Amino acid sequence: MPEHELFEPNPKDQSHRRFNLLTGEWVLVSPHRTDRPWTGQQEEPNKGQAVQYDPGCYLCPGNQRASGKSNPMYTQTFVFTDDFPALGPDTGLGKYPLDPLLQIAPESGLCRVICYHPRHDLTMARMTEDQIRTVINVWINEFNTLGQKKDIAYIQIFENKGDIMGCTNPHPHGQIWANSAIPNRPLKEDFRQQCYMQDHDRCLLCDYLERELKERNRIVFSNDSFVCLVPFWAAWPFETMILPRRHMGAINFMDEKEKTDLSIIIRQLGICYDNLFETSFPYSMGIHQQPLIKGSVGTSAIWHFHFHYYPPLLHAKGRKKHIAGYEMLAMPQRDITPEKAADMLRSQRRIHYLETPLS
Repeated sequence: MPEHELFEPNPKDQSHRRFNLLTGEWVLVSPHRTDRPWTGQQEEPNKGQAVQYDPGCYLCPGNQRASGKSNPMYTQTFVFTDDFPALGPDTGLGKYPLDPLLQIAPESGLCRVICYHPRHDLTMARMTEDQIRTVINVWINEFNTLGQKKDIAYIQIFENKGDIMGCTNPHPHGQIWANSAIPNRPLKEDFRQQCYMQDHDRCLLCDYLERELKERNRIVFSNDSFVCLVPFWAAWPFETMILPRRHMGAINFMDEKEKTDLSIIIRQLGICYDNLFETSFPYSMGIHQQPLIKGSVGTSAIWHFHFHYYPPLLHAKGRKKHIAGYEMLAMPQRDITPEKAADMLRSQRRIHYLETPLS
């Protein structure tokens, strides 16, 4: 087989494996399983038509939170320290014995909550590009501020959207957890990108993005600064990545044009997700970027920052992709191919279905 010639599986009946360059794991792809009968759980679609203000919501402006604190009457993006954080300050009191079987280590940090907008019903898909740009600036400001803390090694920016993704409040919001140690998944990506640099003297994701732009069949859309694609190794049905065209290790290296282009592509992806099944599409989203390097202000040579979107919906009738059984015990598995998923997302209108006049 000539160099770089891809194996082309039969999309209807040929199972195959794909290798995830960022984790070092394989993904099983079984395209023919989309035809199997389904009598399992059906999710109730969320049409995304919530009220603009909910007096019972602890994230709406002016309302009291569960901790008893009250939100200000904020008019744009609002950030506060989580009232019930998963990470707290280092007290310096812990003593942990060395044990080869039952290992334990201290972990400290800080958790922040970001309310994207005062309106209770405005998800990223329905916000304006300027409003999303404000959120991006908050991400960068928080990253810069938390990155100055001497006990922080990694900053994870993420969002859980929708009840079935474990979101505890429907008011559109995201979170930032700043850890004193690098968490498992970024640590895996760090190792894989270091290995690729050692073997090829090039950035893994720079090379991968160049390859995807040549083939085009997994690209959803792109602009001058960013590319949205379904990764070759995607495990979730409509999993996507957003990657900058320019090599940057973290979000704080973006210039003004790149921030604007990122807001455009985040909004486009949100609209395409919602339009796919005409529902407020649930997902978990997160930004992976370089760990904090004390005393260094330059971008990492190995890290190419990127967004992961992991949405669980598989079928218009509300069928959810469950991570269970084989996936928990053996390896990730998907049904529709990444190429088919990219085509389905790419074909969606760029106008949100709730803003489309009824025919």
